[in-house]
Amino acid sequence: MSEIILDIETQNTFREVGFPDSRLLKVSLVGIYDYESGEFQSFLESELAKLWPMLEKADRIIGYNIRHFDMPVLKNYYSGNILSFPMLDMMEQVKSSLGFRLKLDNIAKSTLGIGKSGDGLQAVEFWKAGEIEKLKAYCLDDVKITRDIYEHGKKHGKLLYSDLGKVKEFAVNFYPPISEEKKVLNFTLPLT
Repeated sequence: MSEIILDIETQNTFREVGFPDSRLLKVSLVGIYDYESGEFQSFLESELAKLWPMLEKADRIIGYNIRHFDMPVLKNYYSGNILSFPMLDMMEQVKSSLGFRLKLDNIAKSTLGIGKSGDGLQAVEFWKAGEIEKLKAYCLDDVKITRDIYEHGKKHGKLLYSDLGKVKEFAVNFYPPISEEKKVLNFTLPLT
């Protein structure tokens, strides 16, 4: 399968635009890991046109809270129906298994032994300060952590989290349903 791990950073926050209106959030950077090429890549807001063909060809886009954050924000820039792309939102898997959501950082620390290098608010500050290299490093670090959690979940069928100082495990199933296993191209752009 052609899969892409995806994470976005924004120029502004819900606090600035009003929660939960993702139509007012602007992308600063999108980071991906492309399984076909084995490469990490980043795309500034002005470079998103280079990202679309990769997402359109992907059999599945994978991320953490992408169905309710990343993809709705990207929808503001894409002329087709990006929300119809096949995706695995690992946060949904966590909620399905546990009955509640967890922060990616909690799972990363418990499962991988490493935490995130910062938070989304810090990424907004990097953008506002023009510190693009720091922004890229932060975003691609999140992509790497997301990829490693995904790989762990695929291999072991479980992830770990910390609850009041005690590490617990929970089951995950990151394999797609049979109907999504082979999708050649996501035709969503309107014809002109």
